[in-house]
Amino acid sequence: MQDAFSYFKRTRNLNLNTKNPNVIYLKLDFDENGAFLDVVDKKGTPIEVNYLSYSGALRNILKNIETIIERNSFVIDWEKGSSDSVYLADNDHLVWQLQRCDNLVDKDLKPIVFAKGNATIKLQVIEDIANEKALQAIPTLMHEEVNIENFQLVTENFILSNENKLLEVLPLGSNFKALPFFNAVFNKAEIRQFLSLFVSNINNVEIIFEDYEMKSSEEKVIAEPGLVFEKIDENEALYMRVKQIVPSLGVDFLDQYDVFQIAELNELEKTILIKYLDQQPIEDSFNEIQKRLDKNAPKQKGKRKSMDNAIREDDLFIIPKETASNFIYNDLPSLLLNYKVFGTEKLKSYKIITIQPTLNLKLSHGIDFLEGDAELDFGTEKISLFNALGQFGKQNYIKLSDGSHAIVNQDYIDKLRRLFQKKKGGKAKISFFDLPLVADLIDEKVAETTFKKSRAIFEGFNELKSKRTRLPEVNAILRPYQKEGYKWLKYLYDNNLGGCLADDMGLGKTLQAITLLASIYPKATKPTLIIMPKSLLYNWQKEVRKFAPELDEFIYYGSDRNFEEALKHQILFTTYALARNDIEKLKEVDWLNVILDESQNIKNINAQTTKAIMLLNADHRFALSGTPIENNLGELYSLFRFLNPAMFGTIQRFNENYGVPIQKHGDENAVHELRKKIYPFILRRLKKNVLKELPDKIEQVLYVEMSEQQRKFYEERRTYYKDMVKTMVATKGLMKSQFFIFQALNELRQLASVPEAKTNGTIASPKIEMLIDNLMDAIANGHKILVFANFLMTIELVSERLDAAGIDFVTMTGATRNRQKLVDEFQNTPRCKVFLLTLKTGGTGLNLTAADMVFIFDPWWNVAAENQAIDRTHRMGQKNTVMAYKMITQGTIEEKILMLQEKKRELFDNVISSDTSAFKSLSEDDINFILG
Repeated sequence: MQDAFSYFKRTRNLNLNTKNPNVIYLKLDFDENGAFLDVVDKKGTPIEVNYLSYSGALRNILKNIETIIERNSFVIDWEKGSSDSVYLADNDHLVWQLQRCDNLVDKDLKPIVFAKGNATIKLQVIEDIANEKALQAIPTLMHEEVNIENFQLVTENFILSNENKLLEVLPLGSNFKALPFFNAVFNKAEIRQFLSLFVSNINNVEIIFEDYEMKSSEEKVIAEPGLVFEKIDENEALYMRVKQIVPSLGVDFLDQYDVFQIAELNELEKTILIKYLDQQPIEDSFNEIQKRLDKNAPKQKGKRKSMDNAIREDDLFIIPKETASNFIYNDLPSLLLNYKVFGTEKLKSYKIITIQPTLNLKLSHGIDFLEGDAELDFGTEKISLFNALGQFGKQNYIKLSDGSHAIVNQDYIDKLRRLFQKKKGGKAKISFFDLPLVADLIDEKVAETTFKKSRAIFEGFNELKSKRTRLPEVNAILRPYQKEGYKWLKYLYDNNLGGCLADDMGLGKTLQAITLLASIYPKATKPTLIIMPKSLLYNWQKEVRKFAPELDEFIYYGSDRNFEEALKHQILFTTYALARNDIEKLKEVDWLNVILDESQNIKNINAQTTKAIMLLNADHRFALSGTPIENNLGELYSLFRFLNPAMFGTIQRFNENYGVPIQKHGDENAVHELRKKIYPFILRRLKKNVLKELPDKIEQVLYVEMSEQQRKFYEERRTYYKDMVKTMVATKGLMKSQFFIFQALNELRQLASVPEAKTNGTIASPKIEMLIDNLMDAIANGHKILVFANFLMTIELVSERLDAAGIDFVTMTGATRNRQKLVDEFQNTPRCKVFLLTLKTGGTGLNLTAADMVFIFDPWWNVAAENQAIDRTHRMGQKNTVMAYKMITQGTIEEKILMLQEKKRELFDNVISSDTSAFKSLSEDDINFILG
């Protein structure tokens, strides 16, 4: 099969041979030039017709075909039964007219119909079954949740499926006919080249590859000038080419392929960033090199010798020996600052050597660092590490005693600069956390002796899976991955290391942390501080009481908080805001553990909250977060500055070593190095990776605390309605009071979940804040989400917040008419992440299996209605575990509804019907319980 690389390399611009015909049937057929129309009779023979004999859409089409034929001076030989053809790619307006015709057929005269709804095309990149070093790309058409692999391209907007349906897609671009060439197998090492070629030629197609998310970036990739030394011929002339290069794509890529977009894969953040390519005029580089060569040509009596002039052929310079020698010694070092240079191994005759020196170390252990002597061995001589780095920094080579110039691989030099810090006296210093990286640079036996103690700690991570560990007693059966998570946390604890448990939402990070605490207490005497967003305080308390009730916990929060009383307990829960406000007290405590939940709250290293958290003193530090990095690597630095302060040093050093090389230049070596450095200290499992160990549906309650203003107003209205209902029932009886009771309960439900609806927006909903936080977390982890609410105000407010955050979403209420269009958009459009629905409109009759997460924003009386809503996604066709979250405001009617759902499920199946909202049965005791 011809693949994309060979196709574009040989045939960049196709000159299509445009032809044409006329019909009774409009026959759609394909040849090597694409899709075309023929006008045929019932036997399929091309015929000549007069458009004036027809009416309606068919007449218009025939007239257009005749016009196209005349305009292009096509030769038509009707007697031989052949004609030139009308290619739809050149006349795509005909496709829109064909939608109103009923006589469109395929080459076998079988009817072709236009399908309803838009389709989407995805490029799926998977491992090749036959070759573990290769990947396979498969363009796939998706329509109404069905993947279609066999299809034919008609125009850039229309595709013919194998069921003879014409499907509309977003425009694929003028090169759309090249799409089949991307159905190919290619080497894994070429994925950047392959995807760059793809996005430069095919538009509006999502790339599906492992856990990567495809994103567009406003940043540009700047093509760099490069010098390639090809050879030295028999006359000792140097052959040197001048090119423009994107280093990650290879030396010759831009010469061979016409691309304008570059696909950069960020392994750390799991993104495919699509950036535009910025190519500066290459002639500027040619002119600069020509001037330098002219300057270095030898002169005789003030004139250059013609035999020493460099010859230019396109991008190639052929440089005589003496000119080349002068150029290499006088100008090459300075050019190395701005030019990428390749083939320096060809320059041995000019005393230029390319070498990978050996790193020699003599180090002694400190607390978090190793210190001692470091030198580079070039075979013939040894040079101190920092002397060599200093030379390379000034002139891009290292001068040896025999007069030769050693050009060392830039990536190797950069790695040494990142790893080693210079101390007084020229001593070298490396961090404990860099030992695995340094071990890669030195002899295996030297590594074993030098890093014996530290090496054992890192090797211990690899042994955790097979290591048998006794679990503490908790009121839960831990799943296998949760046991592994506990073992990992305990290993970090035992070795005085910090780490971040970064499991996907719903995998039980809290339970794993509680299991760790249960293994520590009651033996430990120092307290543990757990810091979290305000909305999670009571969730943590309930989880601890449920899974490890023997732990002595205390919520340190509120205006009446008592610090002395709090310190009498083993576990203290508090919020980020309060930790910031009370840092002067908290930093004086010698904590056993400080645990940060939703640790992305310290992502800004310069924020006051982050600065306060860094002041806390603890023997052990842990973090929990589903999204440890949300926007940039600075957030990763902030996290590890808390967890393991010695890992990265200052923010300036971190940016110099990792931030700028990775985020500005896409430095793959820096990415791999950073991943290896943090790998032992971040444990991340995605839901789909542990899917076999999970049930197919997981439900969880999220508790929300009211704001003080909300609580005060809610209590005023609850007391008012309690008294009014009591009086009304006593005077009119329960049956005649039902409508008023329903109004009362409805208002209290609104005040509990969306108080804005009853206060003209003066009281904000903490529940919406919690929902938005969870949605952002879920979207960052690649989930699609359904949100069910009972009140239109909720839909409006959440829509505003999603709009402001730039999140694509759709909404459905009772006023929505074209529901299927919204369903198709959510199901088939990757960028559409959230579907907001009212419980009644979205509770039945919809298939929304693209979602794997559901939020019930406010509870409904009839739990069956909530289950129906969840089942919009938890149904046939769902491939992922479904996470369902029910949001409950503490101390309100919502808690009472939840209790009655659990204790009186049979009653509440009959309290309010799902269609009329009319009471069926509700006792006076029930009302007193709800309003009490």
